[in-house]
Amino acid sequence: MDQLIFIQTGMGVDVHGQNVTKASVRAIKNAIHTNSMPGIRKSLPEESLDNMRVNIKLAVPCDEDQLDFDEIKKAIPYGTVTVEVQKGGMLTTSGIVLEDKEDRNDLMYIVNASVEVGY
Repeated sequence: MDQLIFIQTGMGVDVHGQNVTKASVRAIKNAIHTNSMPGIRKSLPEESLDNMRVNIKLAVPCDEDQLDFDEIKKAIPYGTVTVEVQKGGMLTTSGIVLEDKEDRNDLMYIVNASVEVGY
């Protein structure tokens, strides 16, 4: 990315099911769904959203090998998307195991996301 324009941050949780992809998508949506970038087109080369570059940084507590990168990238509606993963986030107890929610244990997965926008 040559020019960084905007950075958004968020947190996502999968309380039941221990799905790190779900928690990651929720973190990304948390970051982007409370923001508007009305001047973004004018800031991009050729004023096209196709020229936008989005870099997602995820801090995940475990199961990095189970991340579905295609599903994660779908959370961003425009531009070219890249994803970086690092250790972080949190594992904590939900206090209950719900088999009907596909729980394997009582852990909830918490993921932090940074969404960088530029070109």
